[in-house]
Amino acid sequence: MNTHATEVDRGERFEFGANWTRFLDKLDESRIAEAMSSLSAMLGLSRLDGLRLLDIGSGSGLFSLAARRLGAQVHSFDYDPQSVACTRRLRERNDPADPHWTVEQGSVLDAAFMDSFDCFDIVYSWGVLHHTGAMWQAIDHAAARVAPGGRLFIAIYNDQGRASRMWLRTKQAYNALPRPLRALVLWPTFLRLWGPTTLRDLFAGRPFATWRTFQRNRGMDPWRDVVDWVGGLPFEVAKPERIFDHLRDQGFELRRLVTCAGGHGCNEYVLQRRAVENATVPAAGMGPQ
Repeated sequence: MNTHATEVDRGERFEFGANWTRFLDKLDESRIAEAMSSLSAMLGLSRLDGLRLLDIGSGSGLFSLAARRLGAQVHSFDYDPQSVACTRRLRERNDPADPHWTVEQGSVLDAAFMDSFDCFDIVYSWGVLHHTGAMWQAIDHAAARVAPGGRLFIAIYNDQGRASRMWLRTKQAYNALPRPLRALVLWPTFLRLWGPTTLRDLFAGRPFATWRTFQRNRGMDPWRDVVDWVGGLPFEVAKPERIFDHLRDQGFELRRLVTCAGGHGCNEYVLQRRAVENATVPAAGMGPQ
């Protein structure tokens, strides 16, 4: 199996962790509060006290921190060493002695690693599984770690057909270029994605309104999001019905869906694993609805 560094050197994998390191310098309490709010809203739970959450591909660590502040016991891991360092840095910043937040390096594609975990009340993986190089296997491994009655919260790139194939070529071109030349791909893409929206806001008399709204959405940063999008290899996509069918066959039922309205972004899914048949007590730790 190729190591992370080898994959990066070959232009097969984007250094997500390097991007998250720069984002971490901008992370403040307002962004953390937005992340907490969005996580709570999607899960349909006001608090996560008593629940165990597995964060697959923790990235900056922002949503691990959000879950921890909502009361969950959190286990975070990432394949990218710099992402692991980011998550550990955020954990240290929040509470260096916290016994209920564990951070480690690992791959969701490593069956032995994934099998070493117990099941969790919540398995969370936002915008990660489609970057593994084996998305459906990654989805299966994540789903297998959800306890009966537990929730799986994933976000997967929308399949736009021909447009998605065009984006794949853009990402491959970006990663194949020497670092000093990557701006030749990054800036035109940035203007393509944000130019029309910025002009509409300006002509409507509300300059940068969408930019500011984006910053409030999940606590994320628009520029870092574009860098992540342009560079993001490996890259796979799926239509919502394929996700539904695949996970339904594994005992999951859809609880919440937020789509990107047919665009190039992620569709968000919260699915619940059916509880054990004929169970006489509710699934442990599911908390208030």
